[in-house]
Order: sequence, then C-alpha cells, then structure tokens
Amino acid sequence: MTRVVITGMGVISANAHGLDEFETALKNGVSGIRYYEKLKELGFSCQVGGIPQGVEELKREYFSEEALMAMNSSMLYASIAAMDCWKDAGFSLPTPSDETIHWETGAVIGTGIGGIDTLGEKVIPLINAGKVRRLGSTAVEQTMGSAASARIGGFLGLGGQVTSNSSACTTGTEALVNAYYMIKEGRVERVLAGGSEGSSHYIWGSFDAMRGVLSSKYNDQPEKASRPMSASAAGFVPSSGAGILMLESLESAKKRGAKIYAEILGGHVNCGGQRNGGSITAPNPEGVVRCVRKAIENSGIRPQDIEAINGHLTATMADPIEIKNWQRALECSERDFPYINSTKSLIGHGLGAAGGIECVAAALQLKNGFLHGSVNCEDLHPELEAFSERIVRKTIEKDVRILAKASFGFGDVNGMLIMKKWEG
Repeated sequence: MTRVVITGMGVISANAHGLDEFETALKNGVSGIRYYEKLKELGFSCQVGGIPQGVEELKREYFSEEALMAMNSSMLYASIAAMDCWKDAGFSLPTPSDETIHWETGAVIGTGIGGIDTLGEKVIPLINAGKVRRLGSTAVEQTMGSAASARIGGFLGLGGQVTSNSSACTTGTEALVNAYYMIKEGRVERVLAGGSEGSSHYIWGSFDAMRGVLSSKYNDQPEKASRPMSASAAGFVPSSGAGILMLESLESAKKRGAKIYAEILGGHVNCGGQRNGGSITAPNPEGVVRCVRKAIENSGIRPQDIEAINGHLTATMADPIEIKNWQRALECSERDFPYINSTKSLIGHGLGAAGGIECVAAALQLKNGFLHGSVNCEDLHPELEAFSERIVRKTIEKDVRILAKASFGFGDVNGMLIMKKWEG
C-alpha cells in the first residue's frame, strides 16, 4: 500500500517568509496584519490586511526581469513558495539551459481569485479605452486560472500533471487532498501542492461590500483585528501569500534519502449541497460532519485518535458552529475535545492560499512538538466557554501524534486532511 509523506515545504505569508521565520512567528504570536492607507482612500470599511513584506526586493533574487514582466502577485507568491519547497525537498533549481524534465513530479497549485489584479489594473482599463493592442502578449498568462501552476511547471521542469484547482477558501487543502490521491493511485511519485492568493484591493473589495464579513472595528489596532473564537470578533481580515508542500510516496522519499516532516494518513473533500441551512456562503452542518468522518475513515484511525485541530476559524459568526460541528463529528465531550488553534489569528484569511499556508503550519507543529497560540481570543465567544481548556491561546510544547486540518469555503465546500507525526 502506497504511503504518502511530506518531504518539502515553502511559505510566504503576511508575517514571515521561509520556514524558520514562519515557525518563529507562530511560536511568538507575531501578527502580520497591518493598516493600509490605500484601503481608506478607496472607501473600504476594513482598512487592514495581510500582505507579505519585502517582496519587491525578494522577487529579484528569484526571477529574471523578463519573467517578472509576466507575473502578478498571486504568481509571485506561488512561485517563491514552490521554489523554496523544491529546494527544501532536496532538489536543485534548474539553470536556464537545463532541459531536464521531472516526469514523475506533478503540481496542484490552487487559487481562489488569482489574477484579478492584472485584470483590474491593466486588462479592463486598456480594453475599455480601446487600446487592446497595448495589452501585450503576456496578459493571458497572468489571467488564466492555471497561471501559477503553469509558471511553476516551467520554472521547475515538471512532467506529471500540472494543474490548478479553485474551491474558494477550501482551495489549498483541497489541492493537498487531490495530490495525496494522485500519489496513492500511482499516477506520479511526488506532487507540489497548496494554494496562493494575490494581494489586491480588487480581490478584497467584493468581500468588503458584504456587510459584517470583514473586520472594520480595529483599523487603528491592526494586530488585534483578526479575532477567531472571540466574543468581540468582527469579521475576517483579508490576507495573501502562498503555502506549498511536496507530497511524495514513502518509497520515493526513502530512495532519495529525503527528510520527512509528517505523513498524510488520508483526507476527504465534499459539498453540503447548499441544503439543510447551507448556502453559497454558509456550510451545511451535515456536509461538514460527513467530511470529517469520511476523512477519519479513509485514514484508518478512530475519532479519539485526533489530538489537535488546525481549524478554519475565520473570526466570523461561523466559528462556534465550526467547533460544534467538529464535536458532533468526533462524538466527544467538551473536556475530551482535541486541542484547537487558528493560524488566521496571526495572518488573517488568505482565501485560496489559506489551506496551503495553514498546512505548512500544521506540519511544522507536528514535527517540532508545539501548538501555536491563537491570539486575540482572551474573551472567548460565550458559546465556546465550555471548550476553554482545549483552545490554545498561548503556544505550548505538545508532542502531538495526529493532527487534523480542515478548510470550509463559499459554495458549501469542505476539505479535510489528517497528518501524523513522522516516527521513522
């Protein structure tokens, strides 16, 4: 039976770039949420967000000027994280003259919205002005749904299936579940998988138009704006970045002598059908419960084996519902509930990138024996008081054996991945 492990990771988020910096930020509760004057100028209610820092300088360390001419922020973040992941997995970056093709390596790199910054800043204005010919020859490369995965496939010379997925906020986790089954089915030996989302007011504006969805009460205190599980949560903080993981068959990893972060035991994706209380923007509880239980079944474990959860937990009214859905799926008391935390408290909601970034966080916690704190939930939501002892509010040293990562997205879609600490 094919076993699947994680052999490399790359991350660029609002509070860090690179695994060491990201782990330190997680442990120390470092927020990446900042105030942006541009959002105020544009009339946004939410004027805070999560944007990776120093990218203007960083991108020239990774890409040629020619390549940069055809890359928007979503593609930049995805490609930086993918190259870091590639090197972390023990591979060398190809030189411009390298004709090697890695036939047994694929990629599933998702995005929620993708190249809308290119559309908003360049394509639509030029077309409306009757200046189509000024668009240049790279507009399609930057706006097609598979822009990030296609660019990464070329940078690294990937020869397996190279594709993109898009399932709103479930995108990153879904990409990893899809990659897991690609390897289990023997289609490839390894897959780069995760998600990316660009940083643009064109991406965030539609969410700002949905009353109560984005946080608007903490514009003067950006580090306090993202408040999952809090009684004073006021909506999610939009964010951006990318998280990419190398999933690989255990046989291939051992043959290469690769380091291993964790094992993927199983996963599942489904849809609640927008029934039974579910809608385009809200989950059907039955769909969530079924997704959790099916992932557990696929992993060959028992519900009580799950010791920790890295939740979706966005800082909306859905947080208490999410935790109660977990409790129902696991059939446990509040006292026996797994430890749970929210990476979004530190970096905001990365939309299509969220699952990928948070899976990197989950794997780091498993490998290095800690659970990071969820900041800004000192005042727990009243419906979560009974779970108080299981909600990690300050980083603790904890040698967790099995951790569950979940994502839930618009469209009533759900994704679930179960990881196990690598024990050799």
